[in-house]
Amino acid sequence: MTGIPTVDLSSPDPAPAILKASEEIGFVALTGHEIAADTFEQMRDVLRRLFSLDDSTKRTGAITRHNYRGFIPLGFFTPNRTDASGEGADLYEGYKLHWECPSNHPVIGECALYGPNLWRPEIADMRSVVLDYWRRCDVVSARLLDIFASRLGVESATFARWHSTPLTNMTLLHYPTQAAASPKMGIHPHKDTNVITLLNPDPVGGLHVRRRDGSWIGVEYQPGALLMNIGEMLELWSGGRYVATPHRVINTSGQDRYAFPYFVVPNHDIVVEPVVESMAGFTRAPMEVGAVSVEVWRTNWPDAESSTAHDLGTLDR
Repeated sequence: MTGIPTVDLSSPDPAPAILKASEEIGFVALTGHEIAADTFEQMRDVLRRLFSLDDSTKRTGAITRHNYRGFIPLGFFTPNRTDASGEGADLYEGYKLHWECPSNHPVIGECALYGPNLWRPEIADMRSVVLDYWRRCDVVSARLLDIFASRLGVESATFARWHSTPLTNMTLLHYPTQAAASPKMGIHPHKDTNVITLLNPDPVGGLHVRRRDGSWIGVEYQPGALLMNIGEMLELWSGGRYVATPHRVINTSGQDRYAFPYFVVPNHDIVVEPVVESMAGFTRAPMEVGAVSVEVWRTNWPDAESSTAHDLGTLDR
């Protein structure tokens, strides 16, 4: 992948290369992760069928202000923007899923983002395919978190405890193709707010990453690779050592693009702050995971104004 290092997770010691990439560009392409190529294709097949459902069906299962699960209509969100006219709306439709929280779990009463997912009955294998992939991502992310915990001097058991009732979530995404001359984007330049993100890029391309010099590079498809990128929570835990990197999607391939990023987020009651001495010049306020997650959701609605000094997940952070 041009400009993005590739690391074999099955090698004897992948940690140094992963940590180096996390410091230098915030993205790394992982091979040797033991998720079969067929698993990725099964996910894409579910997405193709899901987003081919008719509009009336999608409307009956759409997200609401009170439930962060279900269909996100095409061009509906203007994430973290002051533009409420819809002119700047991102060119994607989505389906939101969260950690499959047991319906009787006490944490449901502690944060509005917990609860059961909505599984579309029209897609009979949706639940089994998605949860199988989710479990595989859980295994990979746990391995990666162990690497970061070791480098940051945090016990692996502590990191695991911080993710025992996670706000980890997944967005199933469909990006229709767009004209090359269009000023709009599939999704605008942004940083992820979470700990780490795992993504198998669509072969049609369209994902771009901003390098430290401000230039943008396209992520070339590498069969079977799993991209990992740093989110703002890990940047904060590391005192700025690992950097959340802006990225965007522009799909001018002439084909539909499908993606299913998996976002690792800790328990709602965790307060993220540096666990090591911060890098010179790095200053960030602590992040209350539940409050930040709710605010990210709330400010996705076009008529919502951010209550923070900075828009969450945008380039000015």
